[in-house]
Amino acid sequence: MRHIISILVENEFGALSRVAGLFSARGYNIECLTVAPTDDPTLSRMTLVTIGNDRIIEQIIKQLNKLLDVVKVMDMTEGAHIEREMMLVKVSAATNEAREEVKRLSDIFRGRVLDVTERIYTIELTGASGKLDAFLQALGENVMLEVVRSGVIGISRGEKHMKV
Repeated sequence: MRHIISILVENEFGALSRVAGLFSARGYNIECLTVAPTDDPTLSRMTLVTIGNDRIIEQIIKQLNKLLDVVKVMDMTEGAHIEREMMLVKVSAATNEAREEVKRLSDIFRGRVLDVTERIYTIELTGASGKLDAFLQALGENVMLEVVRSGVIGISRGEKHMKV
């Protein structure tokens, strides 16, 4: 099962390396990883997506909590949460029909056209990973020139929060 794990770490040299090392040493895969500072300059927040059964995820969380740099760990998938990912897609739009179709699909998926040339459109799309995957599938491989994705970020709904 897919799990989104949120980790508050001390904003210090090597923290990311130690978290990634924990995963590689135990043979666990990191599907996606985003890291950014928080409102507290001494802390960074990592959002990590991995796949595993409940036993594996429990083991990962226990091991993460043992790391000195780790302040707090939360499995976002345990409760209600909001997740988002941003994607930039450069597509071929050489004909009028192709431009119209790309614009139509972009509107349907609530994307924004950021850059336009005679033959290429660059589109920004934000949403859950499934929405981004569906947009790419609707576009088709023939028109995609380049795809860049930010990775998943998430926040819990309601009263639950990751503050120290």
